[in-house]
Amino acid sequence: MIVGIDEVGRGAWAGPLVVGAVLLGGVSIEVVTDSKVLSKKERQRLDGEIRRLAHGVGLGWVSAHQIDQIGLSEALKLASRRALMHIHQDYKEIIIDGTIRLIDDPRVTLMKKADLLIPSVSAASIVAKVARDNYMKHLDGVFPGYAFHGHVGYGTAAHRKAIDSIGITPIHRLSFAPLKKYQTVSTEIAPTISTQTLPTTKQIGDRSETEVVHYLQERGHEIIERNWRTKLCEIDIISKLGDTVYFTEVKYRKTASHGGGVTAVTKKKQQQMAFAAELYAARYAIDDKNLRLCVADVAGISYEIKQFLELV
Repeated sequence: MIVGIDEVGRGAWAGPLVVGAVLLGGVSIEVVTDSKVLSKKERQRLDGEIRRLAHGVGLGWVSAHQIDQIGLSEALKLASRRALMHIHQDYKEIIIDGTIRLIDDPRVTLMKKADLLIPSVSAASIVAKVARDNYMKHLDGVFPGYAFHGHVGYGTAAHRKAIDSIGITPIHRLSFAPLKKYQTVSTEIAPTISTQTLPTTKQIGDRSETEVVHYLQERGHEIIERNWRTKLCEIDIISKLGDTVYFTEVKYRKTASHGGGVTAVTKKKQQQMAFAAELYAARYAIDDKNLRLCVADVAGISYEIKQFLELV
């Protein structure tokens, strides 16, 4: 019963750091090895098998903004703790790829090249890479012109050329040496970005919802629908945890000082959400006793989730 831990995105110039934690629990999955030596198609296939068969899978995310605030070493520890929080089964050992003790636990073993030698560590590297790559691909639509789907935030020549041409974005790590010269720009958004590359309202909404999706998935939710709409109503995110179905409204605000996004969910809006939940339950024959209305408050250029509340 070994939990394997591995990270993805440590050296990237942009995007989050992601740590995977996997408890295979004796499950054998063919051709599980370091994610870097697998093709994209192989990783996608194995990611599905790992999530289906493993006894526990966890992901820990730390944003570029948080990395700049606390440093890469602390960010690695934070992401590792967040990933391990989602392993609820009993385990006897934690094997971490590398030589840095990211988890303060007597069961920890550090091992170089563990992602090639230990199946649970290999699995952790695969689920973390697939999740991060998919997220960076999504950011292509939020920040066009950077080709994030290709280099996924790493310091390639094409990435450097894009920065030199159109500037930085809120997902760039300004504490990294190649980007430190941009640290003097506005904390809200870099003035070097042309107005054509500023995210649209739809892109901001999509990014906010994506952050909430990750938040829910890290807590064990299965995402059923995004942007479920009828002619009468709509819901941003529908997820399931156990026998309960959650209907979540996502509210974004530019800065934390602009008032809580939760306050924007008025009584009338709550009534509309309740109607949408009842309609969805009736359409798909779901017990209406197992429905929950929720609101997620997302703020700032780092798209931080300030609050996640169940509505009474």
